[in-house]
Amino acid sequence: MTHIPKTIALITGASHPRDIGTAICRKFASQGIDIFFTHWNSDAGWIEKFQQEITNTGVFCENLKIDLSNEMAAINILDTAQTKLGFPSILINNAAHSKRDGYLELDAKSLDEHYAVNMRSTFLLCVEYARRFEKSNLNTGRIINMTSGQELGPMPGELAYVATKGAIAAFTRSISIELAPLGITVNAINPGPTDSTWMNDQIREYLLPKFPMGRIGLPEDVARIIAFLASDEAKWITGQIINSEGGFIRG
Repeated sequence: MTHIPKTIALITGASHPRDIGTAICRKFASQGIDIFFTHWNSDAGWIEKFQQEITNTGVFCENLKIDLSNEMAAINILDTAQTKLGFPSILINNAAHSKRDGYLELDAKSLDEHYAVNMRSTFLLCVEYARRFEKSNLNTGRIINMTSGQELGPMPGELAYVATKGAIAAFTRSISIELAPLGITVNAINPGPTDSTWMNDQIREYLLPKFPMGRIGLPEDVARIIAFLASDEAKWITGQIINSEGGFIRG
């Protein structure tokens, strides 16, 4: 089968059947977009099945197991994606590190672990992507980062997580101005509490009354807003932090 150049999306953090990254891959594949995804601490058998699932939709799909805390991760990811599929026009920084803490548990090791994945890997992927974009034949690009509503209210017991994820909003706003002349839009999405791999029945019972729409957010909800921001319909949207939470009530 001859590989006719098409739109390529690079998604980090597609590591489990029910996570947000996996839903994003499925959504893009349904639109005929080729997929390159990264994963970590995943079952090798499931990764192979998932890649085949995406390929069965009629698109090309490749993946890379990589530890995003490695300082060379951004370069290695883009090198591999370009070699296997080509240069992506869409970059989704979805992967995150999260571990509960609080003022009694927070220490340098925890901060460094969160920083390496949530901030450094995201920031370096953004700038390395932009540098390579300038040398590509693409006219438009999309970068979409993931936040978690840190600006909207406190998240006690997750100090390292909120500090590092909250920084993504400030970075997104500033780099969007730098990259706009290149034709790259940069936005971030806060999906609110999403029923993916971290929720259990107790958490669901606690959160459900806080959603006036009568249900908790799903990974597919996130994938839809990301697909919109990656589309031509959103070419005039950049530097925005979009809170797509289904009316989630804090407090």
